[in-house]
Amino acid sequence: MAHTRREFLRDAAMLAAGLGLGSGSVPRLARALEGLAARRPGLVWLQGQSCSGCSVSLLNGERPGPAELLTRYFSVWFHPTLSAATGDEALAAVDRAVNAGGYLLAVEGAMPLGMPRACTVGDEPIASLVSRAAARARAVLAVGTCASFGGIPAAAANPTGAAPVSEVLARAGVSVPHLNVPGCPAHPHWIVGTAVLVLHKNDITVDEEHRPTAFFGRPVHDQCPHFARYERQEFARTPGEDGCLFKLGCQGALTHADCPWRGWNGGTNWCVRGRAPCTGCARPGFARDPAYPFFRLNEGRTA
Repeated sequence: MAHTRREFLRDAAMLAAGLGLGSGSVPRLARALEGLAARRPGLVWLQGQSCSGCSVSLLNGERPGPAELLTRYFSVWFHPTLSAATGDEALAAVDRAVNAGGYLLAVEGAMPLGMPRACTVGDEPIASLVSRAAARARAVLAVGTCASFGGIPAAAANPTGAAPVSEVLARAGVSVPHLNVPGCPAHPHWIVGTAVLVLHKNDITVDEEHRPTAFFGRPVHDQCPHFARYERQEFARTPGEDGCLFKLGCQGALTHADCPWRGWNGGTNWCVRGRAPCTGCARPGFARDPAYPFFRLNEGRTA
């Protein structure tokens, strides 16, 4: 189905707003979307040790929504949740995609490198399939903190040897472009925006953790509406109390993400606005330590 220039400009304007880009970026994004629609690059999505939360997050996306994203701009060659094929047909679809090559590979979940058969697709360990598929991909997105850094599956004592996707790529000697899109779950704008930018141009800027700086360039703390209260040491000491949540374990100072102004669920809310501390879910160390504090109580009464 052909789409008009007006439709591309409309989608580009919505995408620019979602990505927090100015109106000046709309023509460039429109050209990028037009290019994607013309080619409709294949998307292969694999899941390792995950809860499927990042897939659900993607389907909650807006501007563009999942229907536009998955039918207009990408060709979904395989997704374990969305694909209708099951059993041998699903395995054949994966093999056809890998043989064709040239797709965007998205990987959700950690890789059980210490216990390969803890997670298999058919009879193939997921880490083997990911390394095989990555070698034929245009780029690899590690979607979510589990895929990016190991996340909850890699928490001590880590009996499966859960590891990030980057370790699979390093062991296999795969050198295609690789980006981490962390978060528990990853925000749909982060996933869509990274996919569009990496497929249109390879000049996307990343930090030392391979995260796009467009979304992970600044600490949550620096953008927090309670920053001034932190400076004045006006801290909440118990849940529900007014003030900065630092003394209740907020990890915004250590976490790089744009949650404060982007919001979740269509921009409706985010953790701190809902009076819960930032748990640092986009941090490399998220949930890795057995004593990782999702909340922190009984802090000293003095600042």
